[in-house]
Amino acid sequence: MTDDQGLIDMFIHNERYFIERPEFLTPLTVLLDSGYHTDFIIKALEDHPAILNKVTFEISPKMSKEMKKELGLKGFVPVFKRWIVERSNSWTEKCKSLIKNFEKTLERANYKLQLCFMRLMLKNIAKA
Repeated sequence: MTDDQGLIDMFIHNERYFIERPEFLTPLTVLLDSGYHTDFIIKALEDHPAILNKVTFEISPKMSKEMKKELGLKGFVPVFKRWIVERSNSWTEKCKSLIKNFEKTLERANYKLQLCFMRLMLKNIAKA
């Protein structure tokens, strides 16, 4: 399954969330890398206006070699919005049960992911 199709399926599977999401809230911004095709995703979701009306897509820019050269940078350069996602993925790797034990249902995997982030938040609160 492609990333595009996986995202479309995830939206459709969770359509009830978008139907029940209040209209006055700002649309959710979904940050995508350049591997996604927003035109294809939007066309596939045309039959689901509850989703399309409450979501916007943003392609995260990747720094080109020319931009790095102009700024005098070499090697890996984190891009702020992309770094948020990568940092969060790194944090979840500290929860060994997410890495070693795979759940049979998405619901259970989601619960374990939420527990992982709760643990991380509690650790940060305890430091303060």
